[in-house]
Amino acid sequence: MDGTSPISDKPLPRHIAVIMDGNGRWAHARGKPRTAGHRQGAEAVRRVVERVGELGVPYLTVFGFSAENWKRPASEIEDLMWLLRRYLQSEVAELHKNDVRFQVIGDRSRLTHDLQRLLADSEASTAGNGRLTFTLALNYGGRQDIVEAARRLAREVAAGTLDPEAIDAERFGGALSTAGMPDPDMLIRTSGEQRISNFLLWQCAYAEMVFLDKLWPDMGKDDVSRAVAEYQRRERRYGAAVGSR
Repeated sequence: MDGTSPISDKPLPRHIAVIMDGNGRWAHARGKPRTAGHRQGAEAVRRVVERVGELGVPYLTVFGFSAENWKRPASEIEDLMWLLRRYLQSEVAELHKNDVRFQVIGDRSRLTHDLQRLLADSEASTAGNGRLTFTLALNYGGRQDIVEAARRLAREVAAGTLDPEAIDAERFGGALSTAGMPDPDMLIRTSGEQRISNFLLWQCAYAEMVFLDKLWPDMGKDDVSRAVAEYQRRERRYGAAVGSR
């Protein structure tokens, strides 16, 4: 990706999804524990939220903790949850001040009760904000999201309140955890890895993928701008032939 290209007057993405990757490698390269990388990664979240808001993009969703991350060492998980608490306690007031709505998708049942309450309070205190919807995917998996949507629709069919023939892509999308939000127009992943790792599988069907070599803790506002500039250079065809849209 050309790092010198400015953002043009072409349409901006309405929804940016982000896989924040590279905290561990960032720490290892500096001879520090993985927890140090996670703490620097939290600082990068602040910068990215600020820049996305400055650009006027109305939706940002970041992959904070996957359903598979429970396999990590207990000490690392404990530090991640501590960081989440600290972020909520220190940043939610600033998000509210900047008219940012905070919300969470994913299964909260494995989280401690105090953290569940803190998440709910953070959502409630920012629910009326409209400049940017900042969504944190927490204990989230794309496959499970699809399974849960299928179960919701199946219950409606079983109850006789939904005709199976009425289930189309739009209706199915409305049963997902991201109901009410547009699908991501672009997906950014840091650290050079080029896969989507079970993140928003249905929703990213037509998202433009932008893979950055930079590790997440080094992610800055300029990196967001360059990623958006790359998005603007692409022609989105949604399966149509060149020139047909």
